[in-house]
Amino acid sequence: MKKTEPIGLSPQQTLQMLKDDTRTILVDIRSSIEFLFVGHPQGAVHVPWIDEPDWVVNLHFVTDIRKLVLGGAVCTMDEGCAPVILICRSGKRSLEAGKALLEADFKSVFHVNGGFEGDLDDTHHRSTVNGWRFHQLPWEQC
Repeated sequence: MKKTEPIGLSPQQTLQMLKDDTRTILVDIRSSIEFLFVGHPQGAVHVPWIDEPDWVVNLHFVTDIRKLVLGGAVCTMDEGCAPVILICRSGKRSLEAGKALLEADFKSVFHVNGGFEGDLDDTHHRSTVNGWRFHQLPWEQC
C-alpha cells in the first residue's frame, strides 16, 4: 500500500535520525528569504516549495529533490533512495510537499512537526511553543 502522507517527526527525532543515518537529507523548503534571513537548521539544503516573486508552487520541486537525492545517494528496490526530511516554518508546507514526493514514488519521506519556527502562541509570536528553534537545536542564518 502506497503512503499518502509523510511521516511526522519532532525536531529532536529529526536531529537523531540525521545522526543515526548519514544518508538522510534535511531539506528546508521555505522561501529564499526565510531560509537566509530567518535562519535554518545547520546542514539543511534549500529547495523552495513556494518562493518569491510569484509565490506559486515550484513546478520543478520533485525533480529538484530527485536530483539532490540521486546526486550521491545509494538506492535500493525495497527502501528506495536516501530518507528525505522536509522542514518549513510550522509544518504545513512540508506536509504538502511531502505528499507530492510520495505521489512521485519517493519511499522514505518525513516532515518536521512544528517546523523551524513553530506554531503561533496566544500573542502571535513564533518560536515560543514548538519547532526547531524553540528546542534550541543547531541553526544558523546569514
